[in-house]
Amino acid sequence: MRRETQNILLVLLGGALLKIALNGTYLNYVKPGLQPWLILSGGIMVLLAGVAIVTDILKARRAHADPATSTASVSLAADPAVASSLAADGVSAAATATAIAPDRELAPAHAGGSESHSHPPSHSHDDGHGHAHGAARSAWMLLMPVLAIFLIAPPALGADSVNRAGGRTVASEQRQDQVIKTKFPPLPAGSVVPMRMADVATRAAWDSTNSLDGRTLELTGFVVHDAAGVYVARLVITCCAADAMPVKARLVGAEGLADDEWITVTGQVRPNSAVQADNYVPVFDVTTVKKIGTPSDPYEY
Repeated sequence: MRRETQNILLVLLGGALLKIALNGTYLNYVKPGLQPWLILSGGIMVLLAGVAIVTDILKARRAHADPATSTASVSLAADPAVASSLAADGVSAAATATAIAPDRELAPAHAGGSESHSHPPSHSHDDGHGHAHGAARSAWMLLMPVLAIFLIAPPALGADSVNRAGGRTVASEQRQDQVIKTKFPPLPAGSVVPMRMADVATRAAWDSTNSLDGRTLELTGFVVHDAAGVYVARLVITCCAADAMPVKARLVGAEGLADDEWITVTGQVRPNSAVQADNYVPVFDVTTVKKIGTPSDPYEY
């Protein structure tokens, strides 16, 4: 792959990182704490590409600055009469050529003859088996995430990811021999308590004080359907979208909702509904449903 192409790819990759880090789109893929590292990585890529581009331009200008001088220098060093005169003074033609035109590579002289044989440059782009061509094609694959970010901007994970999890949730992934009901702190006062989905799932499964019983909660998430019913769900990530794990609650009393539609629901968790047989997914009796837009940060952490 040509250096110019490498530099362009580096600019595009760095620019893509800076774009998603500065406009907030990065929250569709990684946790908020990684934003400074994305900005730093993108900035370094663009800086390195800029330095390489400027260096190549300066080299090209120097190479074409005075081609007549370079040609004359090599001709002078190769002239037999000049070489003989210099040899009488103890100076070799090769040394003279090197001193006059240090940027020119001289062909090595072979013992036993006065001729120097030039060899055609080897071409590393093809080793007879296509390996180098494969490496070049692999480098072009770097364009795919760049084009995806600039042209498509993939959305955050949603209902399809929850269904593909096969019923696994944050609560169900706990080892059963380590699951012990424990005393949770009481919920804050108020007629309606906004809560994270992960906190609701955890309390519903392992709170020995049953602090959710009889309390009206407000949950925000996206809609998911499966054969068992309709759910409000969120995805919890530790580092990035690749390790996302769903948390959800099955809704009772909510109709006419589409997959991936974001909603805020109020209601109460049905007591003792989060059991192992249902992967510790609680049942939520809905009082109100409000459709909302997709939040800027769609994940929980």
